[in-house]
Order: sequence, then structure tokens, then C-alpha cells
Amino acid sequence: MATRRIVSMLNRDAGLPAHLRRTPEPVRTEAPASLYPPVVASLTAKSKAASRRRVEEHHKLVHNAGTVTEKLKLITGLRRLKYVVYPQTFALNADRWYQHFTNTAYVPGLPERMGPVALGEQQVRELRELVCEALLQEYHYAKKGRTYLYRSQEVSAAPFLCNLVSAMSSRCASNNPLLTHASLDRQPQVNFYWCRGETTVPRGKRKGRVDHVRFQIDDKPLVQIRVPQQLPEFVPLDYTVPEEVPVINMEPSRLPLFRRQYENNVFIGSKIEDPCKFGHTQLHMVPDKFKRERLAKLNLADQTEVFLRANAIASLFAWTGAQAMYQGFWSHDDLTRPFTSQGIISDGKYFSFFCYQLNTLALSADSDKNPSRKNICWGTQSSPLYESVEETDVKGFNDDVFKQLVQFFLNGSQ
Repeated sequence: MATRRIVSMLNRDAGLPAHLRRTPEPVRTEAPASLYPPVVASLTAKSKAASRRRVEEHHKLVHNAGTVTEKLKLITGLRRLKYVVYPQTFALNADRWYQHFTNTAYVPGLPERMGPVALGEQQVRELRELVCEALLQEYHYAKKGRTYLYRSQEVSAAPFLCNLVSAMSSRCASNNPLLTHASLDRQPQVNFYWCRGETTVPRGKRKGRVDHVRFQIDDKPLVQIRVPQQLPEFVPLDYTVPEEVPVINMEPSRLPLFRRQYENNVFIGSKIEDPCKFGHTQLHMVPDKFKRERLAKLNLADQTEVFLRANAIASLFAWTGAQAMYQGFWSHDDLTRPFTSQGIISDGKYFSFFCYQLNTLALSADSDKNPSRKNICWGTQSSPLYESVEETDVKGFNDDVFKQLVQFFLNGSQ
């Protein structure tokens, strides 16, 4: 019966056009589900496949973490020996090593976006009087006693710089609304943990294994300004600068750096719940041992700017990188937008200005796949703000350094 019915349907549709003929629909057969789970490497074996699977499972846990707090806990949970990077170091040519550790290209000068100061003459005059008054307060009016050895800058330079940042930020807030909601931190704790390169474990129960080279920066700037809104980028994310990142093929212990094992920290100076989670400007004071005359006597005058560049690269990388990780980015989930910060390094008289743009966090050996993307640090040579303070007069006031200082505080007002 079924065969006769099919034959009659075909004969009835034989005289119809092709688009009107009824053809029997093909029977859809689904592939049978596998009766066995897929074959994967063991999580506890000592093979390379098992090691790769453990890494992949860890990456899945980090990607699926619900909050930034859980993600940071998973990233920084494993404690191993790591190199402790000190931002203020007297090691020779430390800036080249720090550029290699952080994948940072150094560009002399400041970005083109940092244009001239857009203030009236009256406002500039008031700010200049404010700076001169702060100088006279600490170096003339206030009576300073004897200090401990290598702590003389804590008596005059540190109070002057703190008062300078506080007064300038409050006075410039009328022209930069971003500073009206800013948070001012004094001597905050800033930490950053990352991996860069690979090495073979030389001894111990893990001897012979290939492991990441781990780094940690523990910094404490004199003053820093945090804002609730991110600063605008200096250049596009994929912008390529002609300057290259130095490649150091020696172990970090040759700098020298030393390894320690303690808690891995990523911290910008405030908790994740704080609304001011973006950086604006950091101010660092050089240590009392940093004397230009002392370096000149040792025939190390060229290391003066090296010290300042190394300080800026390490400190701004740690601060900006921690801000990016507070937004959920990490080495295997790279940045989709750049993060920027500013830095000022001073001893109370000489000022150096730096701008930093973080373009990538993919610094580990298994995530560094885009060599064209690198972090960028712009910087200036140190220049004196004044020559001397004589009684109630500031001699040789440098207007160029002063305008650069004002320009940093007005950044973000566009």
C-alpha cells in the first residue's frame, strides 16, 4: 500500500512545473552522541600535556571569575620566588633593565597632546605667587633644627612638595573640574606583580622545570592624586614609536636584583570599591643620598638622569598597571584601551616630568605575541625651579618649569 501511494503521488506531479512538484523530504539523521567523555590529559600527571591542561584550567578560572577581587586573588595566589624591583636604585644603567622588565620604550620630551598652558595672565601670576609663598614658608620662615643623617630632605623638601601639590590641585580645580572629585594620598602603598620571560629552576624539588620569571614592585610615592575618570590617551593604542625596547639577555640578578618569597600584591593605593580608581599624577622625592655633587665626584654624572628615568619607568608602570588590573585586564586578557598616568620627580629644587601610557599587560612568555605593542614613557631632563632663596626673595625663578608644573595639573580638563 505504501509503495502504491508513493507511485501515484509521483505520477500525479509529473505534469506540474518543477517548483510546484512535491518531493519527499529526506529523513534527517542526527549523529549519535558519544558514549564516552573526550580524552584529556590528567591534572595530576607529570607530563607536559598535564602541565598545559593545568595552566588552561587556571586561565578558565580567572576568565570566569565573577568579580575583580576574585580575579586578583587567583592571579596572585601562587607564591614563588620573585625579583623585587626597587624604583629608586643606584645600579648603573638601571633604566635599560627596567625598560626590558616592563616592555617600555622611552621617548625624550613630552607628548604633543600636552600643549601650552591655557590660563590668563592673572591666574598664572596668582599660581606663581602661591609657589613662591610655599618656598619661603619652608626655606625661610619656618625654623628648622638639626636633622638625622641622610634625612635632611624630610625637613624642608618633603613639606614643600606636599604643600605645593595640595595648593596647586585645589587652585587649578576651577579650571580642571576633574580635580574637584580627586583624592589626595600622602605616602600611599603601591604594589604590582607580573611575569616576564622564562627560566629553568636550578635547584630544589622543582629542579629542571621551566618556570616564569616573576617580579614585584613595592613603591611609596610622596603624594599622588587619584581621580574617578580616566585621563585621555596620549597616542592611540596601536601607535608605534621608533624607539626600541632594550633587550637584556642576562639574568636580573646581574643588575643586581634579589629574589624573595612573600605575598603577591596588586594595589593602587586604595581598595577596589573606591570611586577614584584612576591615576592622575604621582610626585616622588629622591632620597637624601641622591646628590648631584656626589655623583659628579665619582665620575657618574651621566647616572643622574638614569636614576630619574628608572624611578619614573618602574613607579608609573606599577601604578598604571595596577589601575588596569582593577578594571579586569591581565596578561591573558590584554588591554582594549590605553591607561595613562603622570609623574613628577623632585628633590625640592630640580624637577623632572614624565608621562606614561600603558598599552599592554601581555608580558609573560606565553602571552607576549604582539611585538609591535609596547608601553611608552615620555620624559624631560631635570631642571631647577629656582636658583636660591635669599631672605624673602626667590632668586632665578624658572618660568618654563613652573608652566610645565601647571600643565600637569590641568591635564584632563578637556
